[in-house]
Amino acid sequence: MLDLSKKNKHLTFENRLEIQECLNHGVTFKATAAIIFKDQTTVSKEVKRHLIVKQAVVKFAKEDGTPIETPFCPKLLKVPFVCNPCEKRHAHCPYNKHFYSAKEAQKAYEALLVEAREGIPLSKESFYEMDAVVSGAIAQGQHLYHIMQTNNLGVSKSTVYRHLHCGYLSACAGDFPRVVKFKPRHRHNQDYIPKAVKVGRTYDDFLSYTEENSISSWVEMDTVIGRVGGKVILTLDFTFCNFMVGLLLDNKSAAETAKKLLSLKSFLSENCLRFGDIFPLILTDNGGEFANVAAIENSADGVKETSLFFCDPMQSCQKPHVEKNHTMFRDIVPKGESFDYFTQDIVSLIFSHVNSIKRKSLNSKTPYEMFNFSFGEKIASVLGIDTIPAEKVNQSPKLLRK
Repeated sequence: MLDLSKKNKHLTFENRLEIQECLNHGVTFKATAAIIFKDQTTVSKEVKRHLIVKQAVVKFAKEDGTPIETPFCPKLLKVPFVCNPCEKRHAHCPYNKHFYSAKEAQKAYEALLVEAREGIPLSKESFYEMDAVVSGAIAQGQHLYHIMQTNNLGVSKSTVYRHLHCGYLSACAGDFPRVVKFKPRHRHNQDYIPKAVKVGRTYDDFLSYTEENSISSWVEMDTVIGRVGGKVILTLDFTFCNFMVGLLLDNKSAAETAKKLLSLKSFLSENCLRFGDIFPLILTDNGGEFANVAAIENSADGVKETSLFFCDPMQSCQKPHVEKNHTMFRDIVPKGESFDYFTQDIVSLIFSHVNSIKRKSLNSKTPYEMFNFSFGEKIASVLGIDTIPAEKVNQSPKLLRK
């Protein structure tokens, strides 16, 4: 059975030793590939790529004594293309011998890695030569792409621009067509989830945790984006009934998320409620806004009250409830609309209407009714959600226009 953990990985020295040993004993490429958990074409390419040719001692010549090229051994035209399994490999043979050596193949592989990572070296002489070509062509009004295609400069286009911005070239930015017309891109340092934080909090750990503790429902957490760089909404969805709460954030950062959640915990505590009792288990994605795990899991006193887990990267399907509920939010607030004029009261009003929509999956009940049945009306009210009469529910942008 194919070991998927070794798929798409480079061959190791141990793999090459296995290939050499199999070749010495006449094992087929298919059987060799099964031993090292690779495709047989990988083995075939490896052998052909790292052939070592040993010249024959015998010299061939015509009848008149004119030397001719040593003929090719007919056995090397077939698999395995080397003399490793041949009985005459150590005996007298008139042909050039082809061998596969794991040690030499590994050396060639490592040398190729070093060469690939070094890039193209640029000496002082080659730099001045490149500068003369580029600066001279730019002075004639040529574009850089045309210059690169016309001359073999030995450098990339980005390298030329980098030298330009560092002031190394004779030409200045004003000489290049359109360079001064483009503004530099604004780079924002995005928060990210450190790998160390995710240890014990992966999606596999989440599945094991729910199975061991017989948990059938949890809270899925995500963010909804309005204008890029503007306010965002933190959403918390209770999977057993799709009851969703929204918190307005000033920006999409870990500090802002931690600040809002700590504020919520404090507000719940003032109302004799505990965050961990309402949100005991949270599943979220790998957004950098959730990087402050301690602020999410722990109370204001530093005591853990919530368990946080992360989905696999690029797997939003692992938290389908909150993603599906976002579509109902978008019925009221279309994608691309800014949240900058929103207040927390507006966000609570939107989710009050979303939670008052009758759902087929809840047997025509609303998420608000199901949540109140499990937690009580007080908690929903403290979270800012009110019930909306069925005849007054508005699931369109007209809600905000009113």
